[in-house]
Amino acid sequence: MGNGDIRVRGLAARAGGWSARHRWAAVGIWVLFVVLAMGLGSAAGRVDVKDSDQLKGETHTAARIVEDAGIDEPASETVLIQARGGGLKATDPEFRAAVDAVVRAVEGTGRVTEVTSPYDTKTISKDGRSALVQFDVRGESDTAGERVEPVLKAVEGVQQDHESLRIEEIGGASMMKTFDDAFGDDFKKAEYSAVPVALGILLIAFGALIAALLPVLLAITAIMATMGLMGVVSHVMPMSDTANSVMLLVGLAVGVDYCLFYLRREREEREAGRDAQTALRIAAATSGRAIVVSGVTVCVAMAGMLFTGLAEFEAMGLASLMVVAVAMVGSVTVLPALLSLLGERVEKGRLPFLRRRKRSGGRQDSRFWTAVLRRVLAKPVVAVVVAAGALLAISAPALGMKTQQLTLDQEFGDSLPIVQTYNRLNDAFPGGSEPAEVIVKAHDINAPEVKSAIADFRDRAISSGASRGPVEIKLHDAQNVAFVYVPLVGGSDQDKAGASLDTLRDEVRPATLGKVDGVEAPITGQVAGSEDFNDQLAGAVVPVFAFVVVFAFVLMLLSFRSLTIAITSIVLNLLSVGAAYGILVAVFQHGWGASLVGAEGVGAIITWLPLFLFVILFGLSMDYHVFVVSRIREARLRGLATNDAIRHGVVTTAGVVTSAAVIMVAVFAIFGTLSMQSMKQMGVGLAAAVLIDATIIRGVLLPAVMALLGERNWYLPKWLHRLPDLTHDETPQAVAAPAARDDEGEPLKV
Repeated sequence: MGNGDIRVRGLAARAGGWSARHRWAAVGIWVLFVVLAMGLGSAAGRVDVKDSDQLKGETHTAARIVEDAGIDEPASETVLIQARGGGLKATDPEFRAAVDAVVRAVEGTGRVTEVTSPYDTKTISKDGRSALVQFDVRGESDTAGERVEPVLKAVEGVQQDHESLRIEEIGGASMMKTFDDAFGDDFKKAEYSAVPVALGILLIAFGALIAALLPVLLAITAIMATMGLMGVVSHVMPMSDTANSVMLLVGLAVGVDYCLFYLRREREEREAGRDAQTALRIAAATSGRAIVVSGVTVCVAMAGMLFTGLAEFEAMGLASLMVVAVAMVGSVTVLPALLSLLGERVEKGRLPFLRRRKRSGGRQDSRFWTAVLRRVLAKPVVAVVVAAGALLAISAPALGMKTQQLTLDQEFGDSLPIVQTYNRLNDAFPGGSEPAEVIVKAHDINAPEVKSAIADFRDRAISSGASRGPVEIKLHDAQNVAFVYVPLVGGSDQDKAGASLDTLRDEVRPATLGKVDGVEAPITGQVAGSEDFNDQLAGAVVPVFAFVVVFAFVLMLLSFRSLTIAITSIVLNLLSVGAAYGILVAVFQHGWGASLVGAEGVGAIITWLPLFLFVILFGLSMDYHVFVVSRIREARLRGLATNDAIRHGVVTTAGVVTSAAVIMVAVFAIFGTLSMQSMKQMGVGLAAAVLIDATIIRGVLLPAVMALLGERNWYLPKWLHRLPDLTHDETPQAVAAPAARDDEGEPLKV
């Protein structure tokens, strides 16, 4: 059979064939698309998620009231004045002198307003050893961190004059500045280092500069185009900086993976003796088709985030979906054109110290995975029991997973002075650093019944045990809005503070403000936001899980026309996700081996991470699964026995899967090195899951399960035969074994 006799069909094959024949047109269209997307995005500008849209429930209602009223809440700052040891009290002259000095110093900067003395606001601790000077930073709160430095220096100056006291500033602006200084470059370093890391690994994998540059080039152009598209789409669904970072991560991972799959197959076919045109056609029909199936599956998984109702998740889901779709389209269009243009020049820039691996018949064998497969296929039952047992054991800690919004000391540890100030403030004034905020909206905020209800609320908040005070009230007469700040008993202990919040919402408010007609009084704040987020996320878990699993199952069923493959795909992916959850809980909740990743056990997993990881991992793990199973199915169609087809599929894909996995693990591990615990959790969770998926799942469990199932791998009930056929014609290859036949002697249909 000559090269020209090979027939391929399918969307990916047709796209690849057209691009190879119209090389310059395909490259030109792609460049034009990227430039237009970036230009349109730049012209449109990006609309970010507003605070009022971040959450639903009371937090959303409160933000809407403030926004509609046109009230710009300034960044509030607090100076903690505290006696060292057991000495001075707030009533002592020296203490009073220090308070007066702080008030004069911050007022003298001209950067603050509404400065209050603790002797007027009664913000003195129960033991009399601590007091709070409070004020607001002039200007917009979003940029207050850029203007607060003179105030911080003024407070430091007072501290130097009063060594017997501890005088420290904390608040929204000072925390913003401290974290920007300490961690502001973390994300940029991680994002900028991801590309060189990926390029270095690809250089080792391919041994040639041009071949290594192609995947990175495709990923970068896909990311650039998506950034432009995000600007356009943000006018319909607002985006965010977090969505941007996630898009970059996902785009780099899938962009490199897809190009890697395609390029490796094209090289393999050329080394098997096929001409360049035929090799491209085969790569388009096989790896190209696997890329389309994988890309659509990943897009479906990312679309699951749109069902959460959380603006941040929706932004991340849509941005990830777009970059995967763009990378997928680029892989099956512009990549074949570039390969056709380059021809043998794709091997240019070969590194002299990397010898080319020896290949047999164009097939790249992996000695390690050949040895592993020999043992797995010889004793598949043992392999399944050991591998599945290990994954279930790793997953076990996930059963006790506790999720919550991390407090300041959990997120950053106590290495920063401002975190220590946060802890001291919470010890002296429980809940004072994160008070609940009651946003009271009335037709007339100064009406006697409204003022009486607010006063009653303040008194009952303390008498109910939800707060120890002081409860601060700030009126906005022109807008008929009042802000009531209630320090919650429990402070930084989220569980206790949550119980205090529930008391305010369920008992105190109905008995006071709730009795006045026409009054709205949603309760917001950090603790309230965390609870509302948890409640909304809990309600989204089942719909998101169901959507992702059902659609992934249907796509696998249509793509491989096998009920067995579809079921095993879902089960294996769930095992991979479960193992990632178990590692997260073991390391970050229980602290087992936390020091190995430069972390510490913080007693909880950040609330948004489990659902985020499920969606991301379920999508990304399909890359490897579709690629490996496609090669197994291809070999089975050519007549190989099931075990031989499994061996062929796993061993021949081992190199590309290993390279892709190493890149993903390296990129995700970079985020595991960041200072913030939430980013460490995300990086470690993603890296661990991909590593497990590419080794235990694809290298051991998948072949063992398929070996046990035998011909049942390709089972499709007759009543499902009417389903659309999304499979493709595979490349014929001379094999020693005759074509497989069923029990009645008919050719086997896979």
